[in-house]
Amino acid sequence: MLEEQILNSVKEAISIQHYLEKKESLDFIGTLAKWLFDCYENQKKVLIAGNGGSLCDADHFAEELTGFFRQRSRPAIAAISLSQPAHMSCVANDIGFDFVFSRAVEALGRHEDILVVLTTSGNSNNLIQAIESAKKLGIKTVAFLGKDGGKLKGMCDLEWIVPGFGFSDRIQEVHMSAIHIAIEAVENMICTPCLSVTSR
Repeated sequence: MLEEQILNSVKEAISIQHYLEKKESLDFIGTLAKWLFDCYENQKKVLIAGNGGSLCDADHFAEELTGFFRQRSRPAIAAISLSQPAHMSCVANDIGFDFVFSRAVEALGRHEDILVVLTTSGNSNNLIQAIESAKKLGIKTVAFLGKDGGKLKGMCDLEWIVPGFGFSDRIQEVHMSAIHIAIEAVENMICTPCLSVTSR
């Protein structure tokens, strides 16, 4: 029974990854990679935000840009995950959790930076507020969404919706695959060929 349950979960995980092959997915990843490369070329930065597991994915996204992904000899790419706990607890305590990301965008964001939000529901008020703040500052906005896109659908300059799955975990797995593929493309644009990272 346990083995059958695990096998079914493995098959489910594999099947949703096929959504990456869709034209809209490939177009999104390609555009995101170009935007990230332009951001690097123009000495701008990437701000990344999410809640819960998506906040962990935001941290992961940022460290792959500031550190390394597969290319050891490429320059660092400026990226900040909006996950600093003292800032978040300060803002949440003083004015409310809905503003933890927008306040960070106001503090750190500059014209032509990029704000990436990760949310499987698209309904997180704190991310909606962050997008609205980014637009006022002339920051490009990118949304990784799931399900039906939620309230954030149509709000960002670039968006990608992973539909048709009711749980966040599998959507987050596909989001992270797309992030890795985009970062690999950026590294290749910056530095080809470079010495590959062989150990992590």
